[in-house]
Amino acid sequence: MADELIFYTNPMSRGRIVRWMLEEVGAPYETVVLDYASTMKAEPYLSVNPMGKVPAVVHNGHVVTECAAICAYLAEAFPGAGLAPTADERADYFRWLFFTAGPIEQAVTNNYAKFVPSPDQGRMFGYGNYDLACDVLEKAVAAHPYIAGDRFTAADVYVGSTVGWGTQYGTLPKRDAFLAYYERISARDAYKRANDLDNALMPAPAAEQAPA
Repeated sequence: MADELIFYTNPMSRGRIVRWMLEEVGAPYETVVLDYASTMKAEPYLSVNPMGKVPAVVHNGHVVTECAAICAYLAEAFPGAGLAPTADERADYFRWLFFTAGPIEQAVTNNYAKFVPSPDQGRMFGYGNYDLACDVLEKAVAAHPYIAGDRFTAADVYVGSTVGWGTQYGTLPKRDAFLAYYERISARDAYKRANDLDNALMPAPAAEQAPA
């Protein structure tokens, strides 16, 4: 079909970020649920994403992987949803979307692995150190109601998911600015629909503990 949109995911993955974005977009899509131990690591999925990881989307035959890229792509592919940035929002939109996908992702995963870079190593790392990265993100989410200004955009799906997951599971500190930002964006109907859809795919009783 001309507007085919296929979503590859697992409910216990970062596919929840993309599910939320798809629900914000409102376009029809097909969901393909993959298993970590089998279908995610074999054909035909490896022809979609050779990394053997989810999520991924295929839109009109074109593959997009990486959550931040998928959010940005869908915002542009479906402009009627109003999730792409305006001219005034573009700088903050791209700055904080990719800051979260890059430095924050690195800082969080390295901190979780108990790797603390020395000052010399910090000069080589995009995030410098964990505390610095958290401080910068805190200022970003506190500056405006949404990450790019006064309006919700696709960048809030990714940044908000990162903040929500991080404060819930302890990979980010529970600072007031983080909690207030997440409370604001998690009240959206699309967020609630996405959570309901993914929770329905979880094996019981895991659905009760599903990550946000």
